[in-house]
Amino acid sequence: MSRSSVKEADIYSNSDDLSEAAAGFMTDLAVRSISERGRFVIALAGGSSPRRLYQALADPSWRDRINWGRWHFFISDERVVPLSDPNSNFGMAEKTLLSKVPVRPEQVHLVPTEAGDPDTVARAYEADIRQFFGVGDTEMPRFDAVLLGMGSDGHTASLFPGKPALEEKERLVAPSPPGVLPPPVERVTFTYPLINSARAVIFLLAGADKQAAFRSVRDGVPLEGTPVVPAARVHPESGVLRWFVDSTAIGS
Repeated sequence: MSRSSVKEADIYSNSDDLSEAAAGFMTDLAVRSISERGRFVIALAGGSSPRRLYQALADPSWRDRINWGRWHFFISDERVVPLSDPNSNFGMAEKTLLSKVPVRPEQVHLVPTEAGDPDTVARAYEADIRQFFGVGDTEMPRFDAVLLGMGSDGHTASLFPGKPALEEKERLVAPSPPGVLPPPVERVTFTYPLINSARAVIFLLAGADKQAAFRSVRDGVPLEGTPVVPAARVHPESGVLRWFVDSTAIGS
């Protein structure tokens, strides 16, 4: 895919400003979604940049003006570990956001990591997603927003360079074996069909270690032998793609 995934990026001088701007954008999306469809369905993400966003949203300056009772939370990728494990993405979101805002248990749609092997876990989570949206096996659920980060290797969610999940066309959630990045645990991930069906996809990117990967996405250049990094294949079919990037990830 030769076209750039970055038509334009919002650049911020630091991660705090980035988080505040992303919180405002997400809140506006939620207001519109609730007005039009009665709810706001978002897939969260793991990582340091989303963590800072969650902390911003949990601050009273944002928390007290959000209609949390209409939000529903999924997650775009998860490690197959218990929720209490320090490596759990949902566990991080629980500590930094979900435990600090007024949401009911039925609004938080956990990955059933105890369901069995990664393939079984992925199929169970896909079934949960389809049931929530009320769609059959041939229909595509549509999230109001999918939140993503990007690693220094260009991966997003748990779509890693060279892994089978990149080519998945039918499943919404797929297993993702351990990559080169720590910790070496099994994962499950949203696939491109599900991500690209979203009404909005939001990338959060901060840190100098992301410069080469961001350049690869923006300019369409290879990264360490990977012609097209996974994040560059995110193109919402009929939705908005928004990048929030801090100045250190841009470089000189």
